[in-house]
Amino acid sequence: MIFEELKLKGVFKIEIEKINDERGFFTRTWDKQEFLKKGIDSDFVQSNISFNKKKGTLRGLHYQEEPYQEGKLIRCTKGKIYEIMIDIRKDSETYKKWEHIELDSKENIELFVPKGFALGMQTLEDDTEIFYQMSQFYKPGYSKGIRWNDPSFKIEWPLKPTVISEKDKNCEDF
Repeated sequence: MIFEELKLKGVFKIEIEKINDERGFFTRTWDKQEFLKKGIDSDFVQSNISFNKKKGTLRGLHYQEEPYQEGKLIRCTKGKIYEIMIDIRKDSETYKKWEHIELDSKENIELFVPKGFALGMQTLEDDTEIFYQMSQFYKPGYSKGIRWNDPSFKIEWPLKPTVISEKDKNCEDF
């Protein structure tokens, strides 16, 4: 596994290394010891799949409040996504800054985002699927959202949204 820290402190792009042979390949997508070597606390308690039918589907920007903040390990298993991360850690040097990354099922890349971030994504292809692991259980009372087009962030989404939930449309600005 090859770890590359991105501009936002604690966010890592991770290249998973495939071992190929005549059968196909084998790879690790998570290894607690490798994550700990990079200072990443990765005790995952829940795994989820998000399937999205239409290109342009937008989900987010979601997060959970303390004490139930979530770290996430995200991998696109089918299709392609544009993932947004906003640092909402008040004591962070990158507070209120955002960054994006494209995750494509054809590449060997996954993304680790620590606690204290709001996340959103937009599908870049039809029939896109995302697999993610979370360090905290989902707690509905602590689940929050930021409006996807909050003017204070000026997020540059690659496509005009084709599908967005009423819940996400009605999130408040940060």
